[in-house]
Amino acid sequence: MIDRTAVRNNANYLRNVRPIDPDEIAEYIEGTPHPAVVRETLREEAFDLRLREREDGAFVPVEETPVDPPGWAPKELPESYAFAVEDLLVREYGANWHRGDSGDELRERVRRLKTDYLYENDVEYDRVAALGYAIYHLPAYYATVGYVLDDLTENGLLDRTLRVLDVGAGVGGPALGLHDYLPDDAVVEYHAVEPSAATDVLDRMLEETGRNFRTTVHETTAEAFLWVDERAESSAATDDPFDLVLFGNVLSELADPVAVADAALDALAPDGSLVAFAPADRNTAIGLRRVERALVAGEGSGRGGMPGSDAEIYSPALRLWPDAVPTDPGWSFDVAADLAVPPFQRRLDEATARGETDDPGEFVNVDVQFAYSILRRDGKRRVDVEASAERCARMAESERHVTDRVNLLAVKLSHDLSEGDNALYRVGDGSQATDHYLVCTRETALNRDLRDADYGSVVFVENGLVLWNEDEGAYNVVVDDETVVDLVAP
Repeated sequence: MIDRTAVRNNANYLRNVRPIDPDEIAEYIEGTPHPAVVRETLREEAFDLRLREREDGAFVPVEETPVDPPGWAPKELPESYAFAVEDLLVREYGANWHRGDSGDELRERVRRLKTDYLYENDVEYDRVAALGYAIYHLPAYYATVGYVLDDLTENGLLDRTLRVLDVGAGVGGPALGLHDYLPDDAVVEYHAVEPSAATDVLDRMLEETGRNFRTTVHETTAEAFLWVDERAESSAATDDPFDLVLFGNVLSELADPVAVADAALDALAPDGSLVAFAPADRNTAIGLRRVERALVAGEGSGRGGMPGSDAEIYSPALRLWPDAVPTDPGWSFDVAADLAVPPFQRRLDEATARGETDDPGEFVNVDVQFAYSILRRDGKRRVDVEASAERCARMAESERHVTDRVNLLAVKLSHDLSEGDNALYRVGDGSQATDHYLVCTRETALNRDLRDADYGSVVFVENGLVLWNEDEGAYNVVVDDETVVDLVAP
């Protein structure tokens, strides 16, 4: 057995002198182990030593600076990942996987997956379902994770060495997106928890990741891994805390998502982040917000009936009134640019038997629309802004202000929801019990910040007219030529 302490000591000595060559270190270790053994030991120790392996096999220190925003805006699923998906399909069904009985079987599974999500049915993932899931969902989920992580990197809160837990990793969309989002000099210890047949697809997709993205797949439930189910034997491979815990489109599939997410918060490093995202449809988006609210101190209950975890909402649904708790449904989602149609979706869709009135595109899914939540336990928020009673009205008190003009501090929680008429934006301030919208009936230079503000931005609305929308059961705050909107925090 190799002397790991000696390997570490030599690596620590050489790191500030020159690139670490396993051949050189082997000469300094008692028994002169084979360089390949030294190299594998360095790989296993690389995360703790903050070392990354170069293409030439030498190891060099990882920079201490945090990850910079990479300008994430993918136009398509990268070719290598698209090829890997088709490789799996060809292995399973042959070159004409999209035709005949195999194509019909895959299309039936995709339809069933879409129906199960729509009606919140339990989803069973056998091998065919996993392949159908990869065809239909992997591209959009690949893109989603990077847009969410932008909220952390803009404040320098993602380190270049990351220990990651991906709960319900599925077929690997979030993992691949994370891999491509991070810079080439990052070192990742990635743990996937996935109990279903999706691991067969996940393993193949993870083969496409780089040498410094070290992966471990745990074929167990999240409840067992995180000790939520005390009857199950935990398969956790590390007692070390995680810097990032991902719940990518999985909370709606858990029997007790609050308990699992609460346990995941306990597994975070003190400065770590829990990142959850879900499809933009009403049920899953509201479900995600319900979990978020149960986990944040001041509402809900955690394990054992105790108060909610002392987590803070980092983004996007900030509570601008520290003593308030929102009770509206909370249907909110972001929208990014569509992806190009990947070849495997096009093939499956074009081979579909259709009638004269049937439209193509049933098996194409390139919309990038998602609800998300980032929670932290160190009190950090994406923007440190709070409302003041001296300057603002609470949305919780809008009933008192109907037909009045008021000032509001608000988080912009949608893109334009109108259909070409007056621009319409969902907003919140963390106190609302009912849906609130800003309705721009006349844009001016003084209120144009409302249109230009990104999702999650904080805006100050001066002199907005509060009206009750009986048809929608919501408050509309009219933004017109008497209203000023200022961007407080982008």
